[in-house]
Amino acid sequence: MMLSRARRRIPATLPRYAPPRPSLASRRYAAGDSKPPAPLPDDVRPTPYLNDSFASHTMFTVDFFRRFLKYTAIGIVTVTITSWTAFEGAHLWVEKVALAAETDADAKQWEWDLEADRWSGLPDGGTDPGLGFSGRHAARSAWMALYWGTGSTTSIVGSKSFTGRNGEGATLAPIQAALEYAQEFLHMALEGAEKANAKGRLHPMTITALLARRADVVSRMGTRNALDEARSEYEQVWSNISGRGAQAARIALKIGDLNRRLGDTEGALFWWSRSIQLATGKIDAAPPNAAPAIPEAAPTSPLAQRTLTSALVSLSAFYATTGQLRQAQAAEETSLDLLRSIPSPQSFEAASPGQALHSLFILHRSSIISIHLAEVLYALRTKPSTSIDWLTRAAESSERVALSLSGLPPTHPDAPGSKIPHPPASETPLTEQYAKSKSMSGPAKNLLRDARRTAAEAWNLIGVLTEGSKSADAPAKALECYERALGWAGVGRDRAGGIGQPGEGTLESDWQVFWSNYVRAREEVRKQEQKK
Repeated sequence: MMLSRARRRIPATLPRYAPPRPSLASRRYAAGDSKPPAPLPDDVRPTPYLNDSFASHTMFTVDFFRRFLKYTAIGIVTVTITSWTAFEGAHLWVEKVALAAETDADAKQWEWDLEADRWSGLPDGGTDPGLGFSGRHAARSAWMALYWGTGSTTSIVGSKSFTGRNGEGATLAPIQAALEYAQEFLHMALEGAEKANAKGRLHPMTITALLARRADVVSRMGTRNALDEARSEYEQVWSNISGRGAQAARIALKIGDLNRRLGDTEGALFWWSRSIQLATGKIDAAPPNAAPAIPEAAPTSPLAQRTLTSALVSLSAFYATTGQLRQAQAAEETSLDLLRSIPSPQSFEAASPGQALHSLFILHRSSIISIHLAEVLYALRTKPSTSIDWLTRAAESSERVALSLSGLPPTHPDAPGSKIPHPPASETPLTEQYAKSKSMSGPAKNLLRDARRTAAEAWNLIGVLTEGSKSADAPAKALECYERALGWAGVGRDRAGGIGQPGEGTLESDWQVFWSNYVRAREEVRKQEQKK
């Protein structure tokens, strides 16, 4: 009974506890003293709270945008000033450092400064002030495009390097972006130079220098329209320099090479003959004969010697590739005898950098002519051993040039006292003495690239002739030659799979030939080993 009564007294749901709310008066005086605040004066009216909230938010928004615009303007001005300073600083460096005149006495003695690219007619280097602000910046921008590149873009189409500037004759062949931008900047500089020259504010040789630079850039594009444009501009350069001296011989050589590439054989022979005559100091009033005559003695000027050597290489290649084998043999043997008569140092290490580079240039061009002679003799049905001898000389000479420019010894580093040759060094950079030289860095870099290509070509041809002898050890000897050719032509043979890649200056087509010969000889050697 008691439990039933207690169960009836308990409600179904318990009431929630709600703390007592303080009154308005208690909240008002909770944080202060017990006295009420003083009443407002009669002339002061309290502002409604709603209007005060709108005003504060409006002022905050206005202040935000004011500060935003302020700092944005400061940022834009800072970025603009920084970019302009960097832009002008780069142009100032090119003007005062990159385009400055050569000061090395050794480079001047061996006339490497005369072979360097000139961007104005001023003897102190730099750009001509008569070009004005835009013209000087255009010339320096062309230099930057050539030597610093244009960014990630490697090729473009639709070059404007043709005679008509309105779109006629445009080519769709892929062209390096650096070359296209450089020739466009040089075209702008030439337009400014012609206007300045009309006002008499330009050095007499500035237009000639800019024409030569643009002709060189356009000729490297390789298209027929570009080659024709380059020939036209070189002919203008020729007329401006009055056809005298070693510089005229170099221009005549370039015009002859362009004529050969364009298929004008008569024009090529004419200009090569004129180049040889100018290099040897002969100036005839009448035009030279169509068939160039190889001189009996070499000139004394280093620049003239290098120009004559290059002309002889062009002449040798022309005779060898046009089927004039007997004439090619006579020209090549006479050329080699002439180049051997040029004095060379007993040791490249003891010679000065300018003299060593000059002698290495002559030695490498001799190796090219030796390869031509070996191919001509093989075509004339002479003994293959004779061609192998000439090719071996060419390969060893080219390797000596490449190793000397790389600062490597001629013998194997693990056996310096032996006659084991140094292994191929296709990735070794140029030595510091040439890399830091103002006028010798470009020729030395090109010579190193050409020497590696010549060594690879010579060893590959030796392997082909050795493999064709059909002797018992012919596959093994040919394999060694092909391996050495790949070593000079490619890079990265130590990567996964052991398959290298073409090095700098090696064409993909040449690399495929070298690699296919190597694979064929390797498989033949493996078959012989399995039979044993």
